[in-house]
Amino acid sequence: MDKLLLATSNPGKIIEIAGLLSGLPCQVIGLSDLSQWLPTVAETGATFTENALVKAEHYYALTGLTTLADDSGLEVDALGGAPGIYSARYAGEGASDATRLAKLLAEMRDVPDGKRTARFVCSLALVGPQWKRTFEGRCEGMIAREPRGSGGFGYDPIFVDLELGRTFAELTREEKATRSHRGRALMAAREFLEQWRHGTISRPSGS
Repeated sequence: MDKLLLATSNPGKIIEIAGLLSGLPCQVIGLSDLSQWLPTVAETGATFTENALVKAEHYYALTGLTTLADDSGLEVDALGGAPGIYSARYAGEGASDATRLAKLLAEMRDVPDGKRTARFVCSLALVGPQWKRTFEGRCEGMIAREPRGSGGFGYDPIFVDLELGRTFAELTREEKATRSHRGRALMAAREFLEQWRHGTISRPSGS
């Protein structure tokens, strides 16, 4: 495996994922690194895992490159699990992170501190010539009353790590890598790739 394609053009995700996969004997690239434009695919799944598989299988079929796709989002208990799989489109297609944060915080305005529980969920799908695997990571937290911190992306500025008492946007890259939903899912994916590389997985199977 010379190249590993990340099925995203989101620069924040590319930096985060590439950092967590550093040291693997392959070049990690994003969709924007490809010489040709590729059509997107509708995320028609009902779960994070289904959507990740849709994307990974789509871009693997188009490029022949081993592809890693993620679908992740925020589940807020007071909102019945929303925005969930619609996290990226919560304030409409093309909305900015700031607009999505403002919408969610407005909906949470009257929710008391003890009821602001939430979790980040990340599902990864890895599709290659010999296998198809999925991995999941979760982390529990609380929704802050206003954005804090300048790091990260997405909903990071309002998601408070319960143990550290800081939002994900206030964590260092190293702290977030070990604690985040995406970090946990990527560690599982990395372990699989390392085992496959060293031949300790003799017959890779489907997810």
